[in-house]
Amino acid sequence: MTSADQSTPPQPPARRARRADAERNRAAIIEAAGVVFAEQGCAVDVREIARRSGVGMGTLYRHFPTKDDLLATVMEREFTSWLTAAHEAAAATEDPWEALTGFFEQTLDNQAHNRALVETYTATGAPARECARQRDAFIDELRIRCVDAGLLRDGVTTADLVLLSTSLSQAVQAADDSRPGQWRRLLRISLDGLSSRNTEPLPESAPHAGAAI
Repeated sequence: MTSADQSTPPQPPARRARRADAERNRAAIIEAAGVVFAEQGCAVDVREIARRSGVGMGTLYRHFPTKDDLLATVMEREFTSWLTAAHEAAAATEDPWEALTGFFEQTLDNQAHNRALVETYTATGAPARECARQRDAFIDELRIRCVDAGLLRDGVTTADLVLLSTSLSQAVQAADDSRPGQWRRLLRISLDGLSSRNTEPLPESAPHAGAAI
């Protein structure tokens, strides 16, 4: 038997077409879900997602058996996109303090336009453990840059900055349409407290076994 005889026979055109259709349907569902979750939050009815994606409910459930499956997929995609953009912005910013403050501003501005993202961020911190690890490592890089430049208040840890990010996310969630810029005021107040101009020692925090860094 020749090597050509042992190779896998080509797929019939019909099977390839079905697979391509399935991939297009999956992509359409994820794209529509991203928009709908951003607009309406995690409690949205999946029938609205199916309607906007142009697929039937059966097709949606074949790809995502539960809404939680779909939400996790969409949020991980949104989280990864946001973190990639944050890395790029920080790398392009020479001033360490501007890189750190820019991270907070970009994070909260992104969440202000995505209800589901802020809901999941305040509830769990990240859609998956690996996402949280990558975020924490990036925040640690920003913190070290500021420490090395003498710009960050003594005693501020990466865990402090992660918790601050989560806390400010709750401010984004609490602000209604009549106070769309409220989180920006709270962010300015918080960032001022991180500055090395503040020399008063910070209160001691109890060690936490689950602290990432």
